[in-house]
Amino acid sequence: MHSIIHSLIPILSLILIGLVIKQSQFISDTGWSGMERLTYYLLFPALLIHTLGRQQLEGIPWDGILIVVVVVLTVSSLILILWYRLLSSSSGPTFTSIFQGGIRFNTYIALALAQALYGEQGLAMGAVAAGFMIVLINLLCISILSIWGEGKQRNVKGFAREIIGNPLIIACAIGWTLNVTGIGLPGPSNETLEIIGRAALPFGLLAVGAALKPRAIPGHLSPSLTSALIQFILKPLLTYAMLSLTGISGVAASVLIIAFMVPTAPSAYILARQLGGDAETMASIITLQTLLAFLVMPLIAYLLLS
Repeated sequence: MHSIIHSLIPILSLILIGLVIKQSQFISDTGWSGMERLTYYLLFPALLIHTLGRQQLEGIPWDGILIVVVVVLTVSSLILILWYRLLSSSSGPTFTSIFQGGIRFNTYIALALAQALYGEQGLAMGAVAAGFMIVLINLLCISILSIWGEGKQRNVKGFAREIIGNPLIIACAIGWTLNVTGIGLPGPSNETLEIIGRAALPFGLLAVGAALKPRAIPGHLSPSLTSALIQFILKPLLTYAMLSLTGISGVAASVLIIAFMVPTAPSAYILARQLGGDAETMASIITLQTLLAFLVMPLIAYLLLS
């Protein structure tokens, strides 16, 4: 418990600094928008390419990690869809925000925490898990938005464009290709990507804080709590059960639990705006989950990581 709290303090501090800076207007909205785009389109892709491209897969239970990721995300998605079709009175766009809130994960917090707890090995394992999760999560969320989003974005070309053009999916594809082909990161590319990638997590965490909107929570409390139940209870328990079934242990198991216990991703708000989701509800879900996470994650870690 002490180690997880100790590791969370700098992560929480950066998020709170981002929130304070945003509230003080020290950086303009245009400046924050530029930082988000820089992180999303350059810094974080560089971190993924650098980590995946040079990662030695020998000794990493990547097939077991893939199985856990696919099962946990698929089961969670099916439960959310069944709940919406059978029990919920929410509108389609609001459901898409609940879905994103329950399925997406904050990659910045997950990788920062994995690195803080387990060093370079934790970051490497986290990047492998993230490489699988990012692709599947985007496929699921864009599919749900195309079905239940406002205007129902059913255009196949538009759907394919969102998937193929996603910078994180592109980065994962490049990183895995460099890895499995044995090309790796030749020449100065290794050092260049490492330098660029170092800025991804601190910049990303500052941007998470800037995106928080505490005043919006009361008006969207019910959908926010629904997504939080999936994010902080269902997914960690499913992950723990799958780890027992697959026999994954050690750092790989811990990193998977971390990946499935962090709050949802701020990028969900951008996707909600682009594809007809409920952006206001999405903002509330992101804010509530991020604030809850630093109370809930130490408890989950104590129960499942000890």
